Amino acid sequence: MSSKNNKKCDVMLMQQRIDEGILLAQRRMLNRGLHDDLSFIIWQGGMVCDVPASEIKW
Repeated sequence: MSSKNNKKCDVMLMQQRIDEGILLAQRRMLNRGLHDDLSFIIWQGGMVCDVPASEIKW
C-alpha cells in the first residue's frame, strides 16, 4: 500500500516541478519581450490577437 502512496507523491512532485518550469519559461519569455519591445500572438476570446508585451499583466 505504501508503494502506491510513494508513486502518487512522486507524480505530484514531478507535476509541481513541471508547472514551476513552465511558469519560469513564461516569465523569461515575457521579460525578453519587455526588454526587446516585442509583441505576442495569443488566442484570446475566440480570436487570435497581437498583444504588446507591455500590455500583458503578470
